[in-house]
Amino acid sequence: MTALAAVVGLAVLREGAEVVLFLYGILAAGTSSGSLFLGGTLGLAAGAAFTALTYYGLISIPARHIFTITTVLIALLAAGMAAQAVQYLDAAGLINVLSGQLWDSSPWLPQDGIVGRILHALIGYTDRPTELQLITYLAILAVMAALTWVAAPARRTHARTV
Repeated sequence: MTALAAVVGLAVLREGAEVVLFLYGILAAGTSSGSLFLGGTLGLAAGAAFTALTYYGLISIPARHIFTITTVLIALLAAGMAAQAVQYLDAAGLINVLSGQLWDSSPWLPQDGIVGRILHALIGYTDRPTELQLITYLAILAVMAALTWVAAPARRTHARTV
């Protein structure tokens, strides 16, 4: 508990120092102190409201649902990172197998657009994936699903006695 409290305390201290530096930079740039105070107060209120909404929202959701969703998101993130690694290795010329382009979805969902960038960061979206990228993506998802299934505690079945 002491180590956890120290980590949380250091994280809060670091964030607080960043806020002070940002606000000082804004003040040094010539912004009036009234505008700075109003902006800081509104930011603090918005942060507190978002924190309260997040807290009460997460409390109302059963923990098993939260862990299921985070497990799926982590698996998608890992698969996306592995597919990106394959793309980088192919671009560097270290992998020359299955490098044919499967499709081109850039006219509908470009990777450099806002939604494409968000999907690229979250799940490794690529608008022009290669065969090896897709195989890697699906293989990592399969491995993660298998490991999750193996690591899951055995569910007890209750036999009815009549």
